[in-house]
Amino acid sequence: MRRKKVSLHIGITIIVLLLSLMVVSFFYTPYPVTEMNRLERFSPPSARHLLGTDNFGRDVFSRIMKGSQTAFFVGFLAVSIGSVFGVFIGAVSGYFGGALDEFIMRFMDAMMAFPGILFALMFVSIFGVGIRNTIIAIGIMSIPSFARITRSGFIQHRELEYVKSARVKGVTSGRIIFHHILPNVLSPIIVAASMGFSSAVLAEAALSYLGLGIQPPDPSWGRMLSESQVFITLSPWYAIAPGVFITLIVLGFNFLGDGLRDLQDRRQ
Repeated sequence: MRRKKVSLHIGITIIVLLLSLMVVSFFYTPYPVTEMNRLERFSPPSARHLLGTDNFGRDVFSRIMKGSQTAFFVGFLAVSIGSVFGVFIGAVSGYFGGALDEFIMRFMDAMMAFPGILFALMFVSIFGVGIRNTIIAIGIMSIPSFARITRSGFIQHRELEYVKSARVKGVTSGRIIFHHILPNVLSPIIVAASMGFSSAVLAEAALSYLGLGIQPPDPSWGRMLSESQVFITLSPWYAIAPGVFITLIVLGFNFLGDGLRDLQDRRQ
């Protein structure tokens, strides 16, 4: 029990710290994120530059702070897209069943069989790079997982007494789905959203690393990691900083998801 609480507390602590960093970045950064200083190129970490500077003399910590906005913005919107469409599809499929369920689930299986990052690469290659298409691509990638989790919950609940009682009273299917069953299957969906957030951040970092995600001048941890690899021996702090923060945000949401899942299992 104690271990389960530790996971939850660690996850919450990491996420709160990163969220605080993001909120502060809206109002303050030590240096302007696009300010270049050729005299301070590749400066090591110091009191003046906490995480050093990059190949243009830009303050790495300021860019890390600004990049946290991108990570949370992309993660939140991508998970929102995936959860809204995935929950709706899964609810309809699980509640009505039959041929409709079979058709929807086979389509979801086909989507899950296609590697998500390849789909995202194909999507941004066709429709163009940028933050909007990155969010849409990652959001579409996450729809099948939400759909399957929601469907599983609806299959378990659709034949329970409270649902049968609602049908007998003449309650419409839409009201039963969204007002009776859905509130009772939210717990696993919330856990999936937490895990999906970390996956979305990783996907955005991967796309930006390949040059197909967030484009300059918008800072992105994945883009910073890509730009720093050429100078890894000259200024390792330039590559270590974004790598550490990507790891932290992924670990934070994974710990949070594990903790929430453990709480859910204990209640059940």
